[in-house]
Amino acid sequence: MCGRFVLDYDEAGLLHAYVATKADQQERDWSPVFSIAPSTLVPVVREHFDEDGEIQRTLEPARWGLHPSWAKDKGPRPINARYETVPTNGMFRGPFASSRVVVPMTGYYEWVEQEDGSKQPYFVHPKDGGLLNAAGLAAAKKAEDGESWDITFTIITREAKDAAGDVHDRMPAYLPDEQLGEWLAPGKLGPDEKADLHQGLGEVSEQIARTLVTHPVSREVNNARKVDRTDPSLIEPVELE
Repeated sequence: MCGRFVLDYDEAGLLHAYVATKADQQERDWSPVFSIAPSTLVPVVREHFDEDGEIQRTLEPARWGLHPSWAKDKGPRPINARYETVPTNGMFRGPFASSRVVVPMTGYYEWVEQEDGSKQPYFVHPKDGGLLNAAGLAAAKKAEDGESWDITFTIITREAKDAAGDVHDRMPAYLPDEQLGEWLAPGKLGPDEKADLHQGLGEVSEQIARTLVTHPVSREVNNARKVDRTDPSLIEPVELE
């Protein structure tokens, strides 16, 4: 699974990287964060049709943990969706057909249980750095003010391969830059289109997984509530005893 990730780009860098515009100019600017936990508000990339029918790509805030409009307030808010069943699962099949997003990240954490029962965190990331485009699904729900919308999202995960497979059995499904347009394309997909998109995601995400590397990091990252989320040393490699 993916339960914590890193995004050490600022907002200007994200807008440039995705050739996007900021959806809500009133929202605070995004700054690098080195420990993003569930329920956090983070930037996601999506596309929609404007009033003239033109496709617009935007960067907008969304909360991690999918909560569709039909779901009960105290119901589950899944942070991950399994790749293998995402087109058919009742929680995810609707967003997969018509509400896909990209979740920018520069790596994610996984934990390995040690002989003494403790958990050692590892940072999984591209060998040469840079952005990873995690495939995500979104849902919109009317906010309490009755005017704005609350956006929530989940990250699609798949069986881990190669470098990530040494750490955990699941990892985010990543997309290459050249396929972002196909993934983000607005409108509802038909059955054949869903099948093709699903198969394509499986193929390209496996290829990207093989390029990732892993190293152990400080156990300071273990406590999501107390850790300094702005501390870049959280992703620096450490020597294990």
